[in-house]
Amino acid sequence: MTRYLITGASGMLGQDLQHALAGESVTALGRADLDVTDADAVDAAVAGHDVVINSAAYTKVDDAETHEDDAHAVNATGPELLARAAVRHGARLITVSTDYVFDGHGTVPYAEDAPTDPINAYGRTKADGERLVREIAPDSSYVVRTAWIYGEHGPNFAATMLRLAASHETVSVVTDQVGQPTWTGDLAARIVELARSDAPAGIYHGTNAGQASWFDFTRAIFAENGLDPERVLPTDSGAFVRPAARPAYSVLGHEGWARAGMAPMRDWREALTAAVQAGALSR
Repeated sequence: MTRYLITGASGMLGQDLQHALAGESVTALGRADLDVTDADAVDAAVAGHDVVINSAAYTKVDDAETHEDDAHAVNATGPELLARAAVRHGARLITVSTDYVFDGHGTVPYAEDAPTDPINAYGRTKADGERLVREIAPDSSYVVRTAWIYGEHGPNFAATMLRLAASHETVSVVTDQVGQPTWTGDLAARIVELARSDAPAGIYHGTNAGQASWFDFTRAIFAENGLDPERVLPTDSGAFVRPAARPAYSVLGHEGWARAGMAPMRDWREALTAAVQAGALSR
């Protein structure tokens, strides 16, 4: 039986990964169980496993602007140590990355091999993590970039919009940032499918298909939950100035799946319907 190690197991994706691997031999370690920046602890954790799925991350995008060293430790040094341990113990490594490695100035979906050019500290740390993993384990590592994730087991944009809907007559949401809302249930299932496949090592884009603005996404969230989407009002990013710049265009291409003989993930709208029906997103 394949032995799996999940890091970041207490997070939103980590919990869905555990569900997707139900019945398998799984070691699930959250932040309190494993410090991914501790080389000795990482080596001991990886030993005895065949597949390592790294969903541990420093995700406080704005805080990373003033705590880039802390973010780098988790997002770059952590994957580096996991890659070294995975090579040492003969395990495959799947590490989760982000659309923020791109500058967001594109107009067509970013290919897996498009040059990275992050515009904030968080993106820089994730890009460093990708590079280190691929340098250390080019033949046995997989980088799965995702974006705009939401799910049942953690704070996320979709849950925030439903909470605001309960206390505000209207919500204002930006129309000038476009990406791919991605349900962690779908993402976890795809990562497990990748782990079980003979797909070549490399970079894959783990996002639901299609595209939407945050405004479009919010209207769809309202509609799926029986709320009036007209309560969602359009605005632009100028109304929400934050410490870290956000990519305006975060649409990722999915050619990597085709090359591996796998279909892209389903459309974001279909995934949202499924997430609500599964009770992963409801008011």
